[in-house]
Amino acid sequence: MRTRFLLPFTLAACCAALRAQGPLDPALLGKPPVDAWPTYHGDYSGRHYSTLNQINQSNVKALSLAWVHRVDTSKTGAIIGGEGPDDAVGAGANVIKAIPLMVNGISYFATPDHAYAVDARTGRQIWHYYWRTTGGIHTGNRGMGMYNNWLFFETPDCYLVSLDATTGKERWRKVIADVKQEYFCTPAPLIIRNHVIVGLGGDSLDVPGWLESRDPETGDVQWKWYTTPRPGQPGAETWPDTYSMEHGGGMTWQPWTYDPELNLLYVSTGNPNPVLAGHSRAGDNLWTASIVALNPDTGKLVWSFQVSPHDTHDWDGTQVPVLIDGVVNGQPRKLLANASRNGIFFLLDRTNGKNLLSKAFVETLNWIKSFDAKGQPVPDSAKDPSVAGVLVSPDQTGITNWPAPSFSPDTGLFYVGASQTYAMYYLTDTDKRPQGYGGINHPLGTVGNSLRAIDYQTGNVAWKHETAGGAQGLLSTAGGLLFGTDGAGNFIAYDPKTGDPLWHAGIGNTTNAPQTYMLDGKQYVVVGAGDSLYAFYLQ
Repeated sequence: MRTRFLLPFTLAACCAALRAQGPLDPALLGKPPVDAWPTYHGDYSGRHYSTLNQINQSNVKALSLAWVHRVDTSKTGAIIGGEGPDDAVGAGANVIKAIPLMVNGISYFATPDHAYAVDARTGRQIWHYYWRTTGGIHTGNRGMGMYNNWLFFETPDCYLVSLDATTGKERWRKVIADVKQEYFCTPAPLIIRNHVIVGLGGDSLDVPGWLESRDPETGDVQWKWYTTPRPGQPGAETWPDTYSMEHGGGMTWQPWTYDPELNLLYVSTGNPNPVLAGHSRAGDNLWTASIVALNPDTGKLVWSFQVSPHDTHDWDGTQVPVLIDGVVNGQPRKLLANASRNGIFFLLDRTNGKNLLSKAFVETLNWIKSFDAKGQPVPDSAKDPSVAGVLVSPDQTGITNWPAPSFSPDTGLFYVGASQTYAMYYLTDTDKRPQGYGGINHPLGTVGNSLRAIDYQTGNVAWKHETAGGAQGLLSTAGGLLFGTDGAGNFIAYDPKTGDPLWHAGIGNTTNAPQTYMLDGKQYVVVGAGDSLYAFYLQ
């Protein structure tokens, strides 16, 4: 009898989902996310903040499970694409690190070698695209970008793939980089007008990093910006020679942010190469481990700020550049805030890149001597990796990492997961021209993990809540809630003013940042944990 009643319900839900599908209104990208989540960060700002307040402190304890979707990585019923062998299987293909898009009642997300469309009301799968990989590092996939009714995502073997959002069928695929050079591609593309912004990763070989823009119609390259200069270009003086510049790294693997009013694209860049052996690349090594502002129509550099000059610890600067319209010294300012992997909180004027504040947001940092006149840290060379080994905090994973922080304009607090770690750093390649990592990092453990709230105006830590894990994806809302995890298998709603837990669900450790949206008058909160998406609402 249950089956008889379930079938009409399922068919009705299916028909409703298909009717709801439609192209993305580009105006949604510049608005706070309400009845859509149209880009990785929810909107262009990177704040991971929602104005929704149906779920709030007064009723969050009644939050219930709406649906669960577990990813299917089999080929059964899937749309097949890619150029690899039929039996190609990539490790980690079932871990959800992407933040799903949600447009017109449909959620779209990717894992390595896979893309999915799911009914955002029920969690039912609508279509599944299976990519036959040619190889690559399957460390994760951060999701999709959407233009009109087209989806865009990157594959571990560094293709950019475009799908029809209604059917999941492939429109085109284009090579971004040569996987044989050990590039790997994980970012969620960012859509700015008719530009599909694409980045990439890679550390094992000393290869150049870049960011590029692709045409959504054809996939053709519109412009390419290299993260390291060439002789005669600005920044070349921060490298010793042409070889070091051309092999200098600086990967662009974190989704980016954008200010439509200024028409500036904010890009955080990765560490220089060789990674731990800096003796062959004397100088600050621009534009690696930096925050840069680019013109998205041309790819031209407008300004830059370096968060880790001459990095020798693998502390890429790819943490989210969060855009805040705030107040400094009583004056309204267009700001950019960044809690860096190196343990320093930076506040910049995003119109020109001028530093307004630089301050450590943990207590254990021991690699910095001071800040220069630009507000950039001055590294202590005694903490560079050595043959004998040197004790440094933090370790190679950093104080924080790629999971998205959050900023709430209601509290004026910037939220980030932190881990206070120590490690011994060893130099293993003393050649004049070292390659790859050139050293090793031996973690010694942590003296504490915590969720921290930073006052953006002062850099002071307003509160901290001890957790079992460090970096974590976060979401704050106008309902007076901060969603995150305790690192011990619980999804948590915190009080954003105090850090006190208000509600929890034991779903396992979360693997992406939560999102929220309104459908049919109901607010949903969705988060990934391992191979499953969990959606919660008030029944």
